[in-house]
Amino acid sequence: MTETDSLCVEESKLDGFHEECGVFGVYGHPEAANLTYLGLYALQHRGQESAGIVSSNGKALIAHRGMGLVADIFNGDIIGRLEGTSAIGHNRYSTTGSTTIKNCQPLVVEYRRGGLAVAHNGNLVNFEELRERLEANGSIFQSSSDSEVIIHLIASSRAPTLVEQVSEALAQLRGAYSLVLLTESCLIAVRDPHGFRPLVLGHLNGASIVASETCALDLVRAEYIREVDPGEMLVIDQNGVRSIKPFTTAPTRRCVFEYVYFARPDSLLYGRNVYQVRKTQGRALAHECPADADIVVPVPDSGNAAALGFAEESGLPFEMALVRSHYIGRTFIEPRQSIRHFGVKIKFNPVAELLRNKRIVLIEDSLVRGTTLRKVIPMLRQAGAREVHMRIAAPPTTHSCFYGIDTPTREELLASSHSVEEIRRYIGADSLGYLSWDGLYSFLKSGREEFCDACFTGNYPVEIPRRGAPHQLHLFNANEREVEPITAIAER
Repeated sequence: MTETDSLCVEESKLDGFHEECGVFGVYGHPEAANLTYLGLYALQHRGQESAGIVSSNGKALIAHRGMGLVADIFNGDIIGRLEGTSAIGHNRYSTTGSTTIKNCQPLVVEYRRGGLAVAHNGNLVNFEELRERLEANGSIFQSSSDSEVIIHLIASSRAPTLVEQVSEALAQLRGAYSLVLLTESCLIAVRDPHGFRPLVLGHLNGASIVASETCALDLVRAEYIREVDPGEMLVIDQNGVRSIKPFTTAPTRRCVFEYVYFARPDSLLYGRNVYQVRKTQGRALAHECPADADIVVPVPDSGNAAALGFAEESGLPFEMALVRSHYIGRTFIEPRQSIRHFGVKIKFNPVAELLRNKRIVLIEDSLVRGTTLRKVIPMLRQAGAREVHMRIAAPPTTHSCFYGIDTPTREELLASSHSVEEIRRYIGADSLGYLSWDGLYSFLKSGREEFCDACFTGNYPVEIPRRGAPHQLHLFNANEREVEPITAIAER
């Protein structure tokens, strides 16, 4: 990746948590690979580093993987070679392991029972402990991904059946996983006992489909059946769909940040529409943190639904006064004469006619490091905004996630060590308000205890070992030449 590429990635992603991964699987359809391609296309928002599809023709597994976006990796000829009536696919945004082709998923191996492919969404907090033990027993790893330990644990199991091998292997894992596994004759879908990451089941003309989100089912016109339960394993073969619950029961802890940012707004997540949840949170934000302003403006696209809810509750007009470009590639030609904050400018552009002499409420889904907002807010002022009142549709983010979300270290999270006033001054807003913890769960009448909100509270459902804790957000380590430390701002 070039320095310009790094700048593009950094400027566009500095102020937020990032996608984890998306998985998709089909069993019993003559166009399994094509459906998997479409499913991954729908799940592209969950990972843009790499993608892969593995199909089965009943005799062998056939794989194709590549770096980049789904539409750039696959074409008609490639899909045509992925023959068979079953397939699994994966979009990757790495949380453990480097960004290289060897870490692309699904991971595929041949072992004593035949072929096995695995696609994993999540993060294993005991990854290093498991890897060291496996290597001491002779395992040779081909990647740096935590997902590979799953394959080695399955292959080393002496249980008599595949289902028992998978159950024995997964019982040793600690952390988050929604998995799809494929052999020549069956597909297995499984979710960790806490249910950190989402996974759903659908049907299409007699075929069974599993996916990270329902938006993928919608694209292929599959019927949504239900959410895969936490701790549930679905074994799908010629005999149909069999449900097994092989693990010790654990408290359900679904990721609440899926509602805040990750999931597509058209998805049904944990039984609720994501768009409606975000609007409800936006209404709660307007009630808790009103502002004397003229218009409500979202930071697109993740702030759109919350901004609509804020506008409806406050009675202020909603305006798309900040336009986002959806066509930013991995590489672009930077002008010879440097443009300040170039990376943010190619992603966002203000509409001056809507902003001129206006007091605006700017709505963002979350605030992690504040770097992007620190550049967007001056852009809005330069375009004519008289006041900018920043409202965040989530509580202060104070802790890192270790369950499958790419996040900065805690030291890099502004709210972990700085007050609201210090952060306000750093991003340059006239006022700053966060959604409360009660507001975060305003869409619920009961059941908050079933969600993981460790990024806001530090209450980790699964203990994070000091040794072997996953490394956080490698993208945050790149070009930051234009970023002034918050300590310099806070001291002024």
